[in-house]
Amino acid sequence: METIPQRNAMDLRALRYFTEVVRQQSFTRAADTLCVTQPTISKMVRQLEDELGQTLLERDRRQVRPTDAGRVVFDEGEALLAGARRLAARLADLSSLAQGELVLGLPPMVGAARFAPIVGAYRARYPKVALKLVEDGARAIEQRVKAGELEIGVAVLPVDTGVFDTLEVVCDPLCLISPAGSRWRGMASVTLTMIAAERFILYPEDFTLSHRIAAAFAALGQTLDIAGRSAHWDFISELVSAGLGVALLPRSVARRLPPDAFEITTLAEDTLNWHLALIWRRDGYLTHAARAWLDTTRATLDQTKG
Repeated sequence: METIPQRNAMDLRALRYFTEVVRQQSFTRAADTLCVTQPTISKMVRQLEDELGQTLLERDRRQVRPTDAGRVVFDEGEALLAGARRLAARLADLSSLAQGELVLGLPPMVGAARFAPIVGAYRARYPKVALKLVEDGARAIEQRVKAGELEIGVAVLPVDTGVFDTLEVVCDPLCLISPAGSRWRGMASVTLTMIAAERFILYPEDFTLSHRIAAAFAALGQTLDIAGRSAHWDFISELVSAGLGVALLPRSVARRLPPDAFEITTLAEDTLNWHLALIWRRDGYLTHAARAWLDTTRATLDQTKG
């Protein structure tokens, strides 16, 4: 079998020097244009000819002309150099966030409650980065980040810190939401035991908070009477307002409800806090857009605390 000789990858600098010599029809003028010495250009052009195994230039005392092979290399070399310039420009845009994309996983109930200000700040700072929000349950988002389908997402703590890095976003107590004028009116707090006999509007079964609420009641020997389920807090509140049951919503969400339409009572058990964090793979690569999202989140949360 014939062995094909292996050549080194073409040196783009040598290609750039060669194309400038052809353009200027002179080693001297090319050297002046590129701000290098003439011997340097001559050496690099000879190196390119050796690599390609072709004579690329006809040299005489008055001018330099490309050979047939030289014209091919000049034409293709121009295209390669233009592509290299575009590549450098696009990479520079990514690092400066003049372009890019970030896909962020959010549980449905989270967006309006906590992330609208962060999304607004991010879009204002990086208007050319395409921000795509994917809604899913916190458990599903955790699995999708782990599998590499999402670069960053919001999950309910705790998560496996051997797999994920985290940035805590919120730790809210849960509140009992009942229709205005209900028997919970005027009470500062309630316990799970006190509300165990109520009918509940709960989250979908695959939501982390659903599992935690059900487990907390099960630990008391109680089974939840579930009247309906929804992933959206506004629909949950409408069902409560219609008298179909009560709900447990995070305090930051409950505060968005009209106070004259609901009784909002804090849940005494702090073990059921709504504890959310941004998560990303500990061993994964974070794009410039994702790192900028984390920085924007930190800055926005600091402003909120201030």
